Amino acid sequence: MTPRIATRILTAALVLLPAAAIAGTGVVSLGDAIGLALKRNHLLSAATFEKGAAERDIDISRSRYLPSVVLDESYTASNSPTNVFMMKLDEGRFAQSDFQLNNLNSPQLSNDFRSSVTLRQPLFDPKIGYGLDAARTADEAAGFALARRREDVAFEVFGAYLGVQRAKAQLAAADKAVEAAREHERLAKVRNGAGTGLKSDELRADAYLADMEQQRLTAENDVTLARMRLALATGAPAGSSLEVGEPVTAPGKPADTDLVATAFANRQDLRALEKETERAGIGVKEAGSAWLPTASATASYQMNSHDLPFGRDNDAWVVGAHLSWEAFDGFRRSGESGKARALKSAADERLMQFRKEIALEVTACTLRRDEAAKRLAFARQALADSEEGARLVQTRYANALATMVDLLDAQTALNRSRSAVADCEADYALAVGRLEHAAGIFLKEVMK
Repeated sequence: MTPRIATRILTAALVLLPAAAIAGTGVVSLGDAIGLALKRNHLLSAATFEKGAAERDIDISRSRYLPSVVLDESYTASNSPTNVFMMKLDEGRFAQSDFQLNNLNSPQLSNDFRSSVTLRQPLFDPKIGYGLDAARTADEAAGFALARRREDVAFEVFGAYLGVQRAKAQLAAADKAVEAAREHERLAKVRNGAGTGLKSDELRADAYLADMEQQRLTAENDVTLARMRLALATGAPAGSSLEVGEPVTAPGKPADTDLVATAFANRQDLRALEKETERAGIGVKEAGSAWLPTASATASYQMNSHDLPFGRDNDAWVVGAHLSWEAFDGFRRSGESGKARALKSAADERLMQFRKEIALEVTACTLRRDEAAKRLAFARQALADSEEGARLVQTRYANALATMVDLLDAQTALNRSRSAVADCEADYALAVGRLEHAAGIFLKEVMK
């Protein structure tokens, strides 16, 4: 899917978004949340403006091929012999008396209003072409940077969405812990009332319930804050809150692919750096073009008046061509060429280092994804074992075969296992998303 098609799909999705989601309240799906962020994120908007500025640079560079037209109006007053002589000639007012020695050596004060229009057309200037190539390359780099920013924003929203999902799962685990603690408290009171239990067991159960209630309060606040973070990630106003819709499920085992090669082919920031390196190469050519001559043509039409601006006592025109070839510049061009080559070498080195970093990042994310998958499997097995263990201990306690300490220890282990499963499920989904982000395919995959 091309970036343009993806943009059209997201634009259509934004039109269909409910008004409550746009206002920063209500329930949103992951796709809706990402669509909102791509529309409202300030950093993404800044990157869009930077892309627009790069496009304007192309127009600026292309304009140097076109002629420039300058309109000029000037006024001169002088009694300088040479100036007066030329002003009278331009105005067509030169007379026989002006050749008298007194008039030539000591002329009267004279005025001149000069109106002109001048056209200058470059004929040959290699720097113009290289400047245009550099502007086009910079525009492409800005486009790739914008595409990568979209990936970053989408992944940020993905993490915030999972944050809400994780917090809600932890709250559900806290609810079960409170429910179980209340049952333990009830059972302890029944046994103590029947004379088969201890007062200390009842007190211990009361304290345990109070602890679970505190943990549940913290979990409730975590959900509230996670929803506010999700709203903030989508660009909603401060203080807004968004609820998640369909949960992000942990995917199955992905197909075996060379994700490093995928990253090299899809990472937009890598494409941007490649364009910057290409631009540095153009800079070397541009510096070398300074050794070549430049040529231009000019045409000018002027009117001169003794009394009025834009008057026409006399007029004239000039047409000409200009060739310039700098023979010696004190080794300035040699220095500029050396500087451009050094910058190109630096850009090459940065590109090679970045490719290595991408390969390492993808490898690390792959290992972390596999690790997260195994941790999730272990956590689910531990939860099943903890549930069975807690059931057995509770049965033994009801039959006076286990102590309250044993029961609460088993319940604590079960609570911990439930919390671990909630964390591992979110961690695995996040690890998969982080790997896709490292491979440069996150936005394409998440919007399927």
